[in-house]
Amino acid sequence: MKRLLASLALSVAASVVSASEMITYDTDQTFEDVTFGLENAILDAGLVIDSVSHTGDMLERTKGDVGSDVTLFLNAEIYSFCSAKVSREVMEADPMNIIFCPYDIFVFVRPDTPETTTIGFRTFPDGPMDQVEELLDGIAKAAIGLSE
Repeated sequence: MKRLLASLALSVAASVVSASEMITYDTDQTFEDVTFGLENAILDAGLVIDSVSHTGDMLERTKGDVGSDVTLFLNAEIYSFCSAKVSREVMEADPMNIIFCPYDIFVFVRPDTPETTTIGFRTFPDGPMDQVEELLDGIAKAAIGLSE
């Protein structure tokens, strides 16, 4: 019920950043709610999470070691997973599409906008990889309650 109410009260802005080649969605949901939603959306799609990279923790832990005092993220994680069906289709179209597997969706919160959680993924070359973008977009939207 809490998830349903959060979805109804959701404020989301979508942006496509062509220079950075990413598709992102911003929400007022907490980082924990978005990552929980993402885990469920991946599993609901019949996929298995290969790994979760705790990128924000690593960057914070090592900032002094590299001579920085900048906190980039309050929280940041990258979820990696693959779809056997979609991967086979895109690699049968072009075996070099192997470079894109596994697929990643990131979630982060920046210190300058602690009330905003961003979820997104990189874009892919046009053609067969369009179906990967559709898969990732559906999962990202489902994670924050935008699925239809």
